[in-house]
Amino acid sequence: MNVPCEHLAELPDTPIPEGGCVECLAIGGTWVHLRHCPACGTTRCCDSSPNRHASKHAAADGHPVVRSAEPGETWAWCYVDEVLHDPARA
Repeated sequence: MNVPCEHLAELPDTPIPEGGCVECLAIGGTWVHLRHCPACGTTRCCDSSPNRHASKHAAADGHPVVRSAEPGETWAWCYVDEVLHDPARA
């Protein structure tokens, strides 16, 4: 598999759970889109959402990659190297 950075090359193929942003659900917040952290298996909201939990989680916990948790989307983003990988477009 040809990927743009080492973090994406090590991306585990974990299932994306149903539900919503674990942090928004806890505080009664809302989200626009969902991102899945393959390192720990949680789902959080995107940077277009009011609380930006996915990028905050990546910075705080050192988990560099998120995958889109949106139906039909296959891309992943590396926060460290700021690169996108989408197998559907390869």
